[in-house]
Amino acid sequence: MQKIAFLFPGQGSQYSGMGRELFESFSAARKVFETADEALEFPLSKLCFEGLEDDLIMTANTQPAVLAVSIAASEVLKENGIEPSYVAGHSLGECSAMVAAGAVGLSDGVRFVRRRGEYMQEAVPAGQGAMAAFLGTDAATTEEICRLAAQGEVLSVANLNSPAQIVIAGHATAVRRAVDMAERHGVRRAVMLKVSAPFHCALMRPAEERLARDLDRLEMRDPRVPLVNNVEAKIVRSAVEIRNGLKRQVSHSVRWEESLRKLLAEGTHSFIEVGPGKVLSGLLRQVDPDAHCLHVEDLASLNDTLEQLARTSRRLGAS
Repeated sequence: MQKIAFLFPGQGSQYSGMGRELFESFSAARKVFETADEALEFPLSKLCFEGLEDDLIMTANTQPAVLAVSIAASEVLKENGIEPSYVAGHSLGECSAMVAAGAVGLSDGVRFVRRRGEYMQEAVPAGQGAMAAFLGTDAATTEEICRLAAQGEVLSVANLNSPAQIVIAGHATAVRRAVDMAERHGVRRAVMLKVSAPFHCALMRPAEERLARDLDRLEMRDPRVPLVNNVEAKIVRSAVEIRNGLKRQVSHSVRWEESLRKLLAEGTHSFIEVGPGKVLSGLLRQVDPDAHCLHVEDLASLNDTLEQLARTSRRLGAS
């Protein structure tokens, strides 16, 4: 039996039109969007299918929208007989993963991430925080640049995404200083990111404190399948562990490369990026160029994934 991991994307993967084909073609996907619309008391589905970019990039909208599309894709896969052995998600995607694993109901999940987005946006006044991606460097070099560029402000590693990509976050002036000095420290390329807040750094602690209270009230069950969390890159199997990881996730680094290596070490045969975009597929190939990486966000990608999984299953059965 092949081990399959569902990988759920985070903020930044959204686009207008996402999820529409799944909604129009599968009752399981329609049910997800209808449930999300009802839970939020506004037409999230219309935002996904027809929303303007300016509306979609608002964090409080982006987070429930990406989660809904991801869960719709997950439910369609399950309807086609594809069940994960593990789930993991990048930042916001960890919330999608816990819903897909049955730890939290869909209605509670979309309401939770909408508040998560609001809290994260409100934690830092507009323009005071920033993020940047460093390409072609390592964690030790990035941490040293952050130390030198901070100059009394907040600046730290936010996402350890792959051997080729690390993201930093903090006060905007500190992030710009780090970008300016990156080349002198051997960084191949440093790019300011178009984000609405400095995620996964100490500036997010006010949001984290508010989320912790919400998490204590959130009805949560042990997941049906193990989840790899962001904070520790650890396989967790209980509601308590999921809750504790999410309480710390917002102001701590996303250890994504380690999470992928953990899944590879567990003998995962196939990875499916479940939801909009192929960002995580690209990061996985940077970690392991030979990894069997698929994605599902529309009919074409669904059909391709089902066909490739069937071939892999036949090959494993014959060996």
